[in-house]
Amino acid sequence: MANIKSAEKQARQALVRRDRNQQAKKAVRTAEKKLRTALAGTDKAQKETALREFSSAIDKAAQKGIYKTQTASRKISRMSIQVSK
Repeated sequence: MANIKSAEKQARQALVRRDRNQQAKKAVRTAEKKLRTALAGTDKAQKETALREFSSAIDKAAQKGIYKTQTASRKISRMSIQVSK
């Protein structure tokens, strides 16, 4: 446990950031799961909607620094290839 006031504040801030990052990652994982489920189906509109939601979620996470921008781009690219097949 922290003994210095600034260290206590830093510990509190770290907890807040951790929770925020976990929520964003969870949103990305959920969107990816929905997209993979849509890819298993045959409805083209559902696939495109799921891809839009996934790319939006991962782009937001990348803007916040939770994912690297290249990682987000790569995942979106691979998923869009799957949707276009």
